[in-house]
Amino acid sequence: MAANETRTVRAQAKWVRMSARKGRIVAEHIRGRSVPEARAVLAFTQRAAARELEKVLASAVANAEANHGLVGDELVVHAAVVDEGPTLKRWRARARGRVARIKKHTCHITVTLVPGEVAVEAAPRARPAKQAEPAPEAEAPAAEAAEEAKPKRAARPRAAARTKADPKPKPKPKTSRRKKTEESDS
Repeated sequence: MAANETRTVRAQAKWVRMSARKGRIVAEHIRGRSVPEARAVLAFTQRAAARELEKVLASAVANAEANHGLVGDELVVHAAVVDEGPTLKRWRARARGRVARIKKHTCHITVTLVPGEVAVEAAPRARPAKQAEPAPEAEAPAAEAAEEAKPKRAARPRAAARTKADPKPKPKPKTSRRKKTEESDS
């Protein structure tokens, strides 16, 4: 094997009865993490997809240990991919002779592991890092000029008249009809 070639180990579960969208949410949590850390994350994730990803991760670690002689705890999750599988199409009878389609989605889960020291350099990032914000002193004159250029909105008359001491005028208590008729009779 060449010196620049890295050893990757992968495991795949096909036709898992779960939508790919649900699996991708959990797969994002373990990408780039070490195997013990990924196991801990999956153990405490309460989604059903975590159980399926946990099985595939365990299979990939077993492949690495048995076939390549690597130590499982020194590996890093290089990629965790959840692809769409075929959709099973079913139907359910509805009222007046109609049918309702039921789509039972499936997915294919693939987990790729690499040795720890290689993964730090080659692990793909899910999101780019945020850029540093400019200094507030440089922004201050530009922000003041922008606020001066904006047209001012007219204040609403009711809101402007109220203060914190006098929040809202309370409505007058209403008298019931029965009370009025009894008072007028006597």
